Amino acid sequence: MKLSTKTIASFFVILPIAILSFSLHAQEENLVENGSFENLEGKLKALGCIDNAKPWMSPTGARADIFTPSKVLDINTPENKYGKEDAKEGKNYAGIVGFSYGDAIPRTYIMAHLNTPLKKGMKYCVKFNLSLAELSKYASNKIGVKFSEKQFGTDSKTSIIEKTDVLDRNDKVFNAVYNWDQVCGTYYAQGGEKFITIGNFTSNENTKSEKIKKDPKVKAAQVSAAYYYIDNITVTMISDDFACDCGNQSDEVSYSKMIYQKVANTNSSMPAKDQIEKQNSYFAFGGDKLTPDANLSLDLIASLMKANTSMKLEITGHSDAMEEILATDKPEFADMASKRISAVMKYLVSKGIPESKLIAAPVGNSEPAEGTEDDEEEFKNAKNRFVSYKVR
Repeated sequence: MKLSTKTIASFFVILPIAILSFSLHAQEENLVENGSFENLEGKLKALGCIDNAKPWMSPTGARADIFTPSKVLDINTPENKYGKEDAKEGKNYAGIVGFSYGDAIPRTYIMAHLNTPLKKGMKYCVKFNLSLAELSKYASNKIGVKFSEKQFGTDSKTSIIEKTDVLDRNDKVFNAVYNWDQVCGTYYAQGGEKFITIGNFTSNENTKSEKIKKDPKVKAAQVSAAYYYIDNITVTMISDDFACDCGNQSDEVSYSKMIYQKVANTNSSMPAKDQIEKQNSYFAFGGDKLTPDANLSLDLIASLMKANTSMKLEITGHSDAMEEILATDKPEFADMASKRISAVMKYLVSKGIPESKLIAAPVGNSEPAEGTEDDEEEFKNAKNRFVSYKVR
């Protein structure tokens, strides 16, 4: 068959577009299998079972953990031996010891075989999320990624001291308990790297740490370590023309870690309506996770509503001024008021309150909390990250 000049020209126009489309698709492929630990083999019965989340494994004799919804409370999600955290992605996450004073508790690591070896000179975008467990006595920096051609492997409960390939760009101490942090950066491959390992590869002398004050309402004892939940791990090849999208991570901006707390002055002799309406639930910046104080308030609200079945509850969600500003170009900060209402409603429903009794009323930053002129900006914003309640 003879092709016309027009047909041949069309072919050569379409071909580069097809190649470009394939190339962009290839750049988005995650080279880490089971990066959110959702696929498990066998039944988990205890801590130390990271090997059940293939291809993940522990490279030392100190075994890393996997957490999943379970009747075994130590490994359950969202609440487990080390604290309470909803998964960043799916329902499962891993857990590692990132630091302990004097190495009293051995560090743990997670390691996996990549889907394909890294290509020499190519640029890769590397990301994972981590959250400090509530019962950690310490927090630290230096939690990062190491790529290697050969796998690490020893039965000794020892630290792996190596040059870290991807670290937080600000080298910050990861002390966020009620939120997920992100480690994100680029890596230029040496060529042939087949394994990814996550943990702390820096000596204690060169690791910055800080003590974490225990929440007095939490009865369980702290673990004498910086224990981190790990989730949502990705490694993707990108062109030199593209930057690694690290979301809200920035060299210039450091977001507040402050969570405002205010004790409601109530007693059982007060009318149920008054007790409920004095409650407020406060949140971390950019977060919708309930604090232990919020849980206590909601437990009280649930018990009062059960005793007064005609009650309906209007739940008003608020966000602070900075969240509203960032939401214009950062989707993760959008609709924080609604997200906080959803967290509250989910908790109340879990306590037996019918969803039909709950009324969502997101107002964002349009009804700011009361403050004083002497309040610093960070303190004012913290006061405005809350949910309030009104009986209908």
